[in-house]
Amino acid sequence: MTTIAPLPRPPLPRGDDTLWAVIATVGKTERIAEVYRSRDDALNDRAWRAAQVRAYEHLIAKTRQPVPRYSVAPIRRADLPRAWSPLPALGFLRGAFV
Repeated sequence: MTTIAPLPRPPLPRGDDTLWAVIATVGKTERIAEVYRSRDDALNDRAWRAAQVRAYEHLIAKTRQPVPRYSVAPIRRADLPRAWSPLPALGFLRGAFV
C-alpha cells in the first residue's frame, strides 16, 4: 500500500500579518491614518503629517481645532475596521476629526 507524505511547508516570514499603522490622536480619540508594510515608510508618513500640522499651525490655532498627535504602532490586518479608509493629514480641519 502506498502512503502519501505531506510536503514540508517553508516557514512563513516572521510578522507576515503585521502592518505598521500611523495613528492620529486627538484627545482620547484615536484613528488609523494610514497603514504600511514597513516601519520606515510609516515613520516617514508620520514625519510628513507632523510637518503638515506645523505648517498650518497658525490656521489650526485660529480655528480652535485640537492639534492631532501622530504615532506609529504595529497592527494586524484583522484589527483594521471594515470601513477603514486613509485619513487626510489635515482632514480634521473640516470641522470634525474625520
